[in-house]
Amino acid sequence: MEEKIKAKLEELRGMLQADGGDLELVSIEDKVVTLQLRGACGNCPHATMTLKQGIERILRETIDPEIVVERA
Repeated sequence: MEEKIKAKLEELRGMLQADGGDLELVSIEDKVVTLQLRGACGNCPHATMTLKQGIERILRETIDPEIVVERA
């Protein structure tokens, strides 16, 4: 499952980079994925929404419905 998560995050990075941001994978422990948002996304007031309603939702829909994304 870890490889699937990493591959999907690589896909999602392109969308963030198009908006001047980026993400860094900090860790994957069981089904908890810890990410750090960088660039424009790191200081954005919508960062939590990006993580929960964007990245977490996509990972749950495409990989495992029990995945939780946390911000580092």
